[in-house]
Amino acid sequence: MINMINIALPKGRLGAKIAGLLDFDFDESSRQLIFVNEAENLRCFWVKPFDVPVYVERGVADVGIAGRDILLERKNSVYELTALNAGKCRMCVCAKKDFADSGMRTLRVATEFPNIARDYYSGQGREIDLITLRGSLELAPLLGLSDVIVDIVETGKTLRANNLEVTAVISEISARFIANKSTYKFKRDKIDELVRRVSELDQNNQGI
Repeated sequence: MINMINIALPKGRLGAKIAGLLDFDFDESSRQLIFVNEAENLRCFWVKPFDVPVYVERGVADVGIAGRDILLERKNSVYELTALNAGKCRMCVCAKKDFADSGMRTLRVATEFPNIARDYYSGQGREIDLITLRGSLELAPLLGLSDVIVDIVETGKTLRANNLEVTAVISEISARFIANKSTYKFKRDKIDELVRRVSELDQNNQGI
């Protein structure tokens, strides 16, 4: 078990696709959480996407797949080994189309990503009232709870349907292959080979 590579995969389509590409024998409908590929000395386990970097940082997993948004928000101490094409989107500031920020008062910002929002506006020297929500962020400016939202934008269809628009792009987002800083030093060759393999699969499958 010492030489086994432990992989934290996010529950959902992306994690399942990577597990399949790495030849793990698993049933997506099963409640089983841990799968082993003994032939290649690999073990993967399912965790919630937001928890992947925690398992990697703590050394329970040697490597994992996590969205750049989660890494920016959680700020876990891990190595980002490579960016994947999978999960491409943008972290944006969005507002009603008729909204104009005069800068004369505290800006009300609703988001699921308080650290990202705080860091962004701190860099601008802008005073904000941070409102943390979980889902349906588009409602906040529509109902007057906030002036703007900081959220992930993929296609922008929901924004347009609710008369909202992107006013600033904070960061480009995609899935990242991450590694524990300590175990990477001892398992570097095998981890690098795994990264190369996943990256090739990512390219061949147009973003997995």
